[in-house]
Amino acid sequence: MNALIKRRPRIRQRLQNLKARARDRSLRAGFEWLLATLLRLLRLSRDQIRGGRGLVKRDGVWYVPLWLPIAIALILASSAVWDDAARLAARLSSAAAHVIRGTTETELAPFFAPAVRHWSEEVKIWSTEYQVDPQLLATVMQIESCGHPAVISNAGARGLFQVMPFHFEAGENMLDPATNAKRGASFLNYCAKAADGVVGLTLACYNGGPSVIGKTRDRWSRETQKYYRWGVGIYSDAIAGARRSDTLDQWLAAGGARLCASALEELHKAAPAGS
Repeated sequence: MNALIKRRPRIRQRLQNLKARARDRSLRAGFEWLLATLLRLLRLSRDQIRGGRGLVKRDGVWYVPLWLPIAIALILASSAVWDDAARLAARLSSAAAHVIRGTTETELAPFFAPAVRHWSEEVKIWSTEYQVDPQLLATVMQIESCGHPAVISNAGARGLFQVMPFHFEAGENMLDPATNAKRGASFLNYCAKAADGVVGLTLACYNGGPSVIGKTRDRWSRETQKYYRWGVGIYSDAIAGARRSDTLDQWLAAGGARLCASALEELHKAAPAGS
């Protein structure tokens, strides 16, 4: 009797071990079944993608309707989760698009508005001085002021890069182009560091402040969402060497053309007589 009592803990332990093994085998079998099913479903070849409304199984193969991969692609393309994916990619890949690309010799993209290209030489100087990609600096100027050096927004942002007054030191001329560029580029660099160098998040930070970086895109203001879309599109076209930017054309059509016309008028007024 005493021997049986002593053996009970060992018997109980063996039973628990057997149950754990059975559970592990069951989980493994379930996982293998799920994986095999997914592999069958994901065997998407050109011949397997067919029309119709649902999945069709023939000869052990699931045929996928054409609308399904298209719908999945559209959902993924519009998902705010790509912000996080872009941030991770920036950390893992040396080829990721970063704000500081290490070059300041590149000519500004030809599609930038004339009033922005007016500042081409200054943009190159500022890019070198503050270590910012010139195409990115031009993109910010394009969206913020279209090259208008004296524009002031309803919110109080000033100058070429629409810098808020609290970024300046006491006594600084906020509308002076060089001073405005210094403060704008400094804040852009701050945003780049906060965003781990991800260009889209850097631009969103510049418009909406650093707090947007920790939020999903659907929680950003509508203005910041538009800024992100315009900025990433224009900048991507610029670094790709495009001669024209559809995104810039859309920005102009959405109201940017009026700002650019005002910028040209201001530059003409400020130009020396006979120039």
